[in-house]
Amino acid sequence: MKVEILKENLKNGLSVVEKIVGKNLSLPILDNVLINTEDNFLSLSSTDLETAIKLWILTKIIKKGKVVVPAKFLTSFISLLPNEKIILEEKQQGLYIECKSFKNQIQGFNPEEFPLIPEFKNLEYLEIDNKKFCQGLSQIVDIASPSQSRPEISGVYFIFSKNVIKIVATDSFRLAEKNITLKDDSKGAPKKDIAFILPQKPAREIINILGDKEGKIKIYFSPNQIMFEFPMNESPHPQVQIISRLIEGEYPNYEEIIPKKFKTHVIIKRDEFLNQIKAASLFSGKTNEVKIKIEPQNKEIIISARNPDIGESQSNISAKIEGEEIEASFNYKFLTDGLLNIKSSEVIFDLSKEEGPCILKPVGDTSYIYVVMPIKST
Repeated sequence: MKVEILKENLKNGLSVVEKIVGKNLSLPILDNVLINTEDNFLSLSSTDLETAIKLWILTKIIKKGKVVVPAKFLTSFISLLPNEKIILEEKQQGLYIECKSFKNQIQGFNPEEFPLIPEFKNLEYLEIDNKKFCQGLSQIVDIASPSQSRPEISGVYFIFSKNVIKIVATDSFRLAEKNITLKDDSKGAPKKDIAFILPQKPAREIINILGDKEGKIKIYFSPNQIMFEFPMNESPHPQVQIISRLIEGEYPNYEEIIPKKFKTHVIIKRDEFLNQIKAASLFSGKTNEVKIKIEPQNKEIIISARNPDIGESQSNISAKIEGEEIEASFNYKFLTDGLLNIKSSEVIFDLSKEEGPCILKPVGDTSYIYVVMPIKST
């Protein structure tokens, strides 16, 4: 293998594929990147056996071939080179690098030992606006929480149907659901509803790698794996593919958790509510407990917290309130997470009972709902 490539293009590509590379003592080959030539492209591949990333760079191919070298070491070294053309050449499983006055050799590994990256051919796919998909996923992804006893809630649950994508996550204490409506410009659609659980790590990488890109993302479906593909500018050829195994198991019937009736309905300014919860949280101590009292007669909410070692806090905020007076305690982190994922200036805060699930959702947007459980009083 011998190629000529711009330093900036190689650096940017490596920064993407190295995201899933970590120190793997049992399988050191996973600490590496596979560099390969394909037609007029240089491809970079990495995997941790759960997730794989493959990226293509259009470049000058002098001689075809492939090499496997340590990913993070290569990234660190390339970032220090001058902003010029680089010659990459494979010799005896090593990578020779030339750039202006630099001449270096990095010892590599046998490319045949590198795990195969799955290929997705002739499979069902859906094409959707990338930013819309990534923004929806970003409202959900952090709600999931690792669980050895219940691995199904460790990931993000997707339901693809004819007109909508539902994205759901829960950690048993809160739950979020986002609905993305499929418009006429979306291509492809599953012939029947498709549901799967995507691990949290690749879900985050989709946002990190593709979140700010304009264009369409293709989602390919298979029984045990899923692939997210983003094309190059002005070319149908893929720029990057993110492939992930799916979590086995059945996702809980989360819709049963979402309350349908409420004792108290509140409409409140999001930023003011968020600020006062953050202020009270400084006094909440190790329990993270913040009390919220809804007073319909006074049309206000009282937010308080007390810690014998620090002191106490109380503030009030005006709101539109319908229903009964109610008081409940919450983990402030769960409330702030929900409010930060809502972008509207006002939010709806519905409470069912003192220890029953409550709902936060944006005013004027029915596509997002956040359910949070109060702290049970002792």
